[in-house]
Amino acid sequence: MATEATQGSQTSVSSNGATLLELKNLKMHFPITNPGLLRKIVGHVKAVDDVSLTIQADETFALVGESGCGKTTLGRCIIRIYQPTEGEINYVEPDGTVVDLATVQGKGLIPYRRAIRMIFQDPYSSLNPRRKVLQIVGEPLVRNKISSGSELEDRVADLLRKVGLRPEYMLRYPHAFSGGERQRIGVARALALNPRLVIADEAVSALDVSVQAQILNLLQELQAEFDLTYIFVAHDLSVVEHIADRVAVMYVGKLVEVGTRQQIFTAPKHPYTEALMSAVPKPDPRLRDAGARIRLTGEVADPANPPSGCYFHPRCRYAQDRCKAEGPALRDIGRGHHVACYFAEQLELKGVAGM
Repeated sequence: MATEATQGSQTSVSSNGATLLELKNLKMHFPITNPGLLRKIVGHVKAVDDVSLTIQADETFALVGESGCGKTTLGRCIIRIYQPTEGEINYVEPDGTVVDLATVQGKGLIPYRRAIRMIFQDPYSSLNPRRKVLQIVGEPLVRNKISSGSELEDRVADLLRKVGLRPEYMLRYPHAFSGGERQRIGVARALALNPRLVIADEAVSALDVSVQAQILNLLQELQAEFDLTYIFVAHDLSVVEHIADRVAVMYVGKLVEVGTRQQIFTAPKHPYTEALMSAVPKPDPRLRDAGARIRLTGEVADPANPPSGCYFHPRCRYAQDRCKAEGPALRDIGRGHHVACYFAEQLELKGVAGM
């Protein structure tokens, strides 16, 4: 039994061959304990609550939503920083074998952490200030016993060139670099083991706008060169509009809408998505009055004590009695566009003007 827990459950792939990752009913609930001596569990924070989605190979899949909606937690479950409470994380290996990463434990995770890497949000706190760039970028190679000595230096030098940095920078410490350069170092570290999937957790949110564009262009160039799949976690919709192929909108741990970039930005079908789209800046002055900003009333639902029915109904201007009584399931309304709303077909919602 111990061996099975370490290796995880495996099956042969029976779905689309282009599928790289499939989440089924994934949940991540953090326990709430009282301050007493016994630390009794009195509730749970439902950070990720019954999420199912499919990631296709070579695509850029964006997760968007307000702060605290569960985007980062979902990414950390996929890379197994967190052990999910329930559900499946089915990873399709190059030979077609499907492995449920939610069941893999201990050393069994090592090969999958080589295949799935993460770029963290803060380029300042994600790099060890006491280590040189050679040690930071080379650490995955050393830990996995891939290279050492001069071979390691050559590999790190090549990675630095690919992310737009000079090889001699490997002998410097992180404090000698700007925010954009530090994030490039983080990208180089993520690519060190030739991963198949990279989770970019707010990878450009801490950078200046001009630097953001440089990093986004770099990520797109590296995607083509390394045959990468991205899960791009972001709250900046203008960035998502630039880089994403498909977009998933999250609200209080649940998916409320999933579709192509065109579907989400020009023809949203969920009221929450419509509100997000209304907040996208419009650089063309002629379009600034094309759609009024939708200002949601009330507060974001508490993931430890969510409302009954649809979690969004207390803030939704289209809500009806049914929305308060039972939560809608995420369903396909055609052409791969999925929405968790009972009235998706009846509502006429506005997207981003001029896209």
